[in-house]
Amino acid sequence: MFRKRSVWLYLLPGMIGLLAFYLVPFVWGIWFSLTDGSIDNNFVGFANYQRVWQNEVFRLGLKNTIELSLLCAPVIFVLSFLLAGMLRKPIAGGGFFRNALLMPYLMPSSAMLIIWLLVFDYGGVVNRLLVALGQGRVFWLEGGALRVPIVLLYIWKNLGFSVVIFTAALQAVPESLYEYASLEGAGWLRREISITLPQVLPTAFLVLVLAIVNAFKIFKEVYFIGGAYPDQSIYTLQHYMNNKFSKLDYQDVTTAAYSFAVIVIALFLLMYRTKSVRQGEAA
Repeated sequence: MFRKRSVWLYLLPGMIGLLAFYLVPFVWGIWFSLTDGSIDNNFVGFANYQRVWQNEVFRLGLKNTIELSLLCAPVIFVLSFLLAGMLRKPIAGGGFFRNALLMPYLMPSSAMLIIWLLVFDYGGVVNRLLVALGQGRVFWLEGGALRVPIVLLYIWKNLGFSVVIFTAALQAVPESLYEYASLEGAGWLRREISITLPQVLPTAFLVLVLAIVNAFKIFKEVYFIGGAYPDQSIYTLQHYMNNKFSKLDYQDVTTAAYSFAVIVIALFLLMYRTKSVRQGEAA
């Protein structure tokens, strides 16, 4: 009994901080999104949600955010799984490749943006390669073309961390399963689909969740390159909320945030349900 009380004593400071800075503001924000923001803070129900969802700019930002997430997350998942499979066995320079993949994740965003601006500048490396191949230069940092460097920047930044997670999971897969499959004549692709992927399914779910969460945080890079009002093709939901916050439209900010939270929670529940079904089938 004393040990249990001592554990709660150690947990208490962290739980108080979690309650004060996360749970209470989260619940209060829900109430705030249902009021008119006046001095009396009158309850208006879902009127704020109806107004925000009728806003074309909000729908544009939501659409672009979901599109970028659905584009980036599967690419990260597939590439990290393939690279982890290649780096699973000890190879010459394997440590160097792992560190090189992880380095962008540890770099400050400002340093990465400087590199990306130099690479995709009108006179940068990418355009020089296009000219060498007989193609015309592209204004990568303007208009709809900005989607390409933004997506590549996200992949470059987050790929290494996902590879490290997958590599740790792959090392726990018994080597005897691969030996038996090889004796049965299974090829590399068949082994990866039938053995590797089911064995690392919980880790794969974690990697996919992290990839989606990180894709939602792509706003910072887009903002630094495109500003507060970039081209419509890269205008994200975070742009909408940031611009509303700068205009002190706090009701719209909270309403947009909780609308997006419901969508994200529903997506994660769907993914969790899918994972549970797959695990049940594998069992």
